[in-house]
Amino acid sequence: MKTALADRTPDIRAAWPPLPRRTRPRPHRKVLTIRTPIPRRAAVVLTVLSLAVPLASWVALSASGLVSATFLPSPGAVLSAGWEMARSGELAVDVGTTTRRVLEGFGLAVLVSVPLGILMGTFHAAQAAFEPVIGLLRYLPASAFIPLLIIWLGLGEPSKIAILFIGTVFFNTLMTADVVRSVPRPLIDVSYTLGARRGEVLRKVVVPHSLPGIIDAVRVNAAAAWNFVVVAELVNSTAGLGYRIVRAQRFLQTDKIFAVLVVIGVIGLTIDVALRLLRARVGRWAA
Repeated sequence: MKTALADRTPDIRAAWPPLPRRTRPRPHRKVLTIRTPIPRRAAVVLTVLSLAVPLASWVALSASGLVSATFLPSPGAVLSAGWEMARSGELAVDVGTTTRRVLEGFGLAVLVSVPLGILMGTFHAAQAAFEPVIGLLRYLPASAFIPLLIIWLGLGEPSKIAILFIGTVFFNTLMTADVVRSVPRPLIDVSYTLGARRGEVLRKVVVPHSLPGIIDAVRVNAAAAWNFVVVAELVNSTAGLGYRIVRAQRFLQTDKIFAVLVVIGVIGLTIDVALRLLRARVGRWAA
């Protein structure tokens, strides 16, 4: 029987269709290889292009006359408007006022959200106690609280600080908790094996390992804080970058609006770079 089966095997194999021929895969360009560092020169070129292409498009569109200068001022007009506001001193006052509000509102949110997020990421009891209500509140838009905050806190600075706090504290708490939960369990087990107590594990293992991710969470939510501060300054403000935008809108001074937006972008980029450098310095062990 084995002989008969062996005699039929060549005939069966002959009936099989031929295997598809695969061509040799072409080598990928290093720039397009997944998660592979690119040459420094390529990184510099891409960075310059990311700024130069939108700027060149702006210059070309404003110079073509297809869009009225009332709606899209030229970069030169925006630069002149910014220089005029800087020379008069109002830009410095507005930047100082808005920055102070961000530092107070978002700083308070960080002081509350980081310890709370560490507790939620470390202890399941804290997660069960706080995550449901925070998960619910984070979906409520901060701008919807403006009427209530005006009724509760008035039209002064407290209501503006509260908008910043409400808009950032819940997201930063949950992001911090997620970072803390990513601490490898073997690190905690080894710490207990070596005789560390619960407080020592929290201070010397959990927090240091989570610190780079916590800084990243703060960096991401700092952008949200600058968005909310402009919204907060739309209500009964006498100074601030948001106030300056509303005032320019009333007189169709779009060049001033663009100038203020550029200033906000530069400040935000500076904060982002500073937090990236801080993360690289305090979290050199992080990948």
